[in-house]
Amino acid sequence: MKKILYGILTFIILICMLFVFTGCDKGDTTSSNTKKTTNTSKKVTNTSKSNTTNSVKSKESEGIEVSFEENAQKQMAKPKEGEQIAIIHVKNYGDIKLRFFPEVAPKAVENFVTHAKNGYYNGLTFHRVINEFMIQGGDPLGNGTGGESIWGQGFGTELDASVVPYRGALCMAMSSLPNSIGSQFFIEQAHYDENTAKQMSPGGYYADILGQFKNPADLIEQYKKYGGSMHLFMQYTVFGQAYEGMDVVDSIAKNTKVEDRNGTVLKENQPIIESIEITTYTEK
Repeated sequence: MKKILYGILTFIILICMLFVFTGCDKGDTTSSNTKKTTNTSKKVTNTSKSNTTNSVKSKESEGIEVSFEENAQKQMAKPKEGEQIAIIHVKNYGDIKLRFFPEVAPKAVENFVTHAKNGYYNGLTFHRVINEFMIQGGDPLGNGTGGESIWGQGFGTELDASVVPYRGALCMAMSSLPNSIGSQFFIEQAHYDENTAKQMSPGGYYADILGQFKNPADLIEQYKKYGGSMHLFMQYTVFGQAYEGMDVVDSIAKNTKVEDRNGTVLKENQPIIESIEITTYTEK
């Protein structure tokens, strides 16, 4: 009888231990860790349509054909006359001018533009700065844990291979949790890095992502031209591009004193966003 009771007790203890170990794994709940990538997806959104939620189905042996060179030229082009743009006025630094990609990331664009028009970003800061990576802002708390979308709840990524986190790309920050995009955004600042290019080659760290495409060498060539952070490709929403003011971004990245390797900026050192002006582009 004692052996039976002992066996039952042992079984209950094992079940409890299993529950504890499988239930304690929590994701990063802050939006500050933009350099952390989520699990690489084997799906690539359809770049020929504005609906970015449908994935392209193709044979692995063929790969997905994307004209990275053509798309890069479009991404880096100046806005057209009358096109909606944003101007970030940064105190003591100057202006950063951005164009949007509503056909690729309509929710992210609407969220950012509406927040800007409502004055949500006025007086906020760039709270996280990593030279040769990015500058991040848009958090009312100024510590990477605050902010919300215009809908009062987070939303998911809008991924499309036609836009890449090249240098100057405007992206939405998020945590590792699903539907965690709120108000925080970042601007890519990294230049071309030879080691990153090597990791994009077959057998490299990023080969699994590039292996989805028929012409990965094309993307490598564009990275050599434009720089950026390839570990964020098809991981974070790219919804705009800086076409003027990268000297301001560089100045913020190089001159802002940070507290740690994660790019945490002490409150008194955080560059201030005086306002984000939404207007239309006109040729001078």
